[in-house]
Amino acid sequence: MALKDRIAEELKTAMRAKDQVRVDTLRSALSAFSYRKIEAGRELADDEQIEVVRKLVKQRVDSIEQFEKGGRMDLVEKETREREILATLVPAQKSAEELRPLVRDAVVGLPPDQRNQGAAMKVLLPQLKGQADGNTIRKLVLEELGRAG
Repeated sequence: MALKDRIAEELKTAMRAKDQVRVDTLRSALSAFSYRKIEAGRELADDEQIEVVRKLVKQRVDSIEQFEKGGRMDLVEKETREREILATLVPAQKSAEELRPLVRDAVVGLPPDQRNQGAAMKVLLPQLKGQADGNTIRKLVLEELGRAG
């Protein structure tokens, strides 16, 4: 079942349960699919649908951070719930512990004159696309480069 179809089914269930936050969150995901479909000019593939939902999760994470800085705990709670709902729709990302050996191998595999963040990221990002957040990868690369240097 395509992600879009799964979300539509979950939306029906949420509407029956009168879970308004879930309804709004799932509708926003379907809306994001529509916008992305218009941009692409075609139906979205499964990996593109997952990418759209991951982007929505990242937006919620950024919003939570900003609302915490502004002291808006009511909005932090709402955004956190939305993030949790969206996160259940996509495959889990790898943890830092799972990523560290891959990052270490990539850094060690670079020639000494290319041991910099950019070169390591260029190798790792395509390899880990959809499996890990770019910021997490970047932090691990910097840690490993610090150790190697």
